[in-house]
Amino acid sequence: EFRRVLFRSLRNKYPEISKTLQLKDEAAIITVNGRGDTVSLGYNTYNMLKSKIELLSSLVEGQNDIIQGRTTTLDEAFNSIDKMLDQMG
Repeated sequence: EFRRVLFRSLRNKYPEISKTLQLKDEAAIITVNGRGDTVSLGYNTYNMLKSKIELLSSLVEGQNDIIQGRTTTLDEAFNSIDKMLDQMG
């Protein structure tokens, strides 16, 4: 859910806006002259969204690997990992 906040009211109401964003996991669209300018999120909401984006990106990368035929068997994967660990140790 998004909440609209006028830029000029941001300075006076920042503590209230910040608390609302933190407690309700909401985003606020900061407007200037009636147009959306910036989006503000609570820190936890930001981290959650960032984690979701990273996960989705990894899933897409994995799907692309499958489409391109860049796959391996489980045994081959573990053998490769064992070789890398042997080289490191």
